[in-house]
Amino acid sequence: MRVVLQRVQRGRVRLGERTIAEIGRGLVLLVGVGQGDDEACADGLAEKIAGLRVFEDQDGKTNLSLEDVGGQVIVVSQFTLYADARKGRRPSFTDAALPDVAEPLVRRFAEQLAGRGVPTQMGEFGAHMLVEIENDGPLTMVLERSTTG
Repeated sequence: MRVVLQRVQRGRVRLGERTIAEIGRGLVLLVGVGQGDDEACADGLAEKIAGLRVFEDQDGKTNLSLEDVGGQVIVVSQFTLYADARKGRRPSFTDAALPDVAEPLVRRFAEQLAGRGVPTQMGEFGAHMLVEIENDGPLTMVLERSTTG
């Protein structure tokens, strides 16, 4: 699994004119599921992110976690994180898991975050969404976990 983590002051996901997720201070997590990913990948990344110290303390050091700052999360499924554009001009997505595998793993990932006390909202799997990210810092990270590590 791959997660693009963005620390935000505000995040929102819309389907057309309808807002389906909206947070203040927290993280917007763009989540891709790859071939061979499993529940252990989802669980491991959720545990890592819930405790990841990416928020600034009173001294301006990134020492605080979501729990420490009362942060919220939006999880947005994004299979395009597995795009391969090494050949030609049209990306291939063959490394991305099929929807029937990816959707339950993205849900599990979100449920694992919520189970760790992180207020968690989700985009809509497979939908064309408008994702608004007010990146704070900017702080953006790419995290990855596979069945092999």
